[in-house]
Amino acid sequence: MAVHAHPDDESSKGAATMARYVAEGVDVLVVTCTGGERGDILNPAMDRPEIRADIGAVREREMAAAREILGVQQRWLGFVDSGFPEGDPLPPLPEGCFARQPLEVAAEPLVRAVREFRPHVILTYDENGGYPHPDHVKTHEVSVEAFEAAGDPDRYPGTGEPWQPLKLYYHLTFHKERFTAENDAMIAAGLESPYAELLASWVDKPITWEITTKVACADHFATRDRALLAHATQIDPDGPWFACPLEVKREAWPTEDYHLARSLVDTELPEDDLFAGVRERVCL
Repeated sequence: MAVHAHPDDESSKGAATMARYVAEGVDVLVVTCTGGERGDILNPAMDRPEIRADIGAVREREMAAAREILGVQQRWLGFVDSGFPEGDPLPPLPEGCFARQPLEVAAEPLVRAVREFRPHVILTYDENGGYPHPDHVKTHEVSVEAFEAAGDPDRYPGTGEPWQPLKLYYHLTFHKERFTAENDAMIAAGLESPYAELLASWVDKPITWEITTKVACADHFATRDRALLAHATQIDPDGPWFACPLEVKREAWPTEDYHLARSLVDTELPEDDLFAGVRERVCL
């Protein structure tokens, strides 16, 4: 189970990993917490009045296309996008949005989904949301809550039979080591790197989460790109997502990376499989 804040997040974080496991016969469910109703239109070609007027429905159709490409199941939690507040001072978040929900209200439908789908592994964001969008931070909070509560029969009564997931991971998608490797590979190939400015301005911070798990999934990068492009309001085909050629990405950084945040099974770090330790447990 991969828990995400908005439609398109599933395609930009962990999509090739999911495509790999689907190809191996694993059942994968994407849980989307909000409808992305307050998201900006980031592809200039899609910035039209009729799309802006119906953005929620458009993003729902984009999500349907992306999940078909990835081969995953998908479930909406039904909360309303909080938007990304900007300004100084920051404006208050909209009334009734996802980020303003009490934790137990926001987590209840996710606990229900966990108990129904019965995942062994859950993917989500770290405590900063990967980046500090209020919906991403809330997604982290409800994911941790669901991981810890879904197996307790005394919590969230009426949401199904208890089920305890075995591992919880945080996405570590955008990190300096990866961008440096892709930058160096493009230069070595005689190409102009799109990452020079990014790396020059990169501010090193204390490492909060180490990479514990690298999932080899380069054979599914093309599927990831097709899923991204399905989110046409969010992804500009001429934008930075696709500035580094696929063959360079496959060679320079052929994995998607994670931090193992919780584990109820024995596993040896570093890992190359999200199900390390799980396969041994469930196949006994």
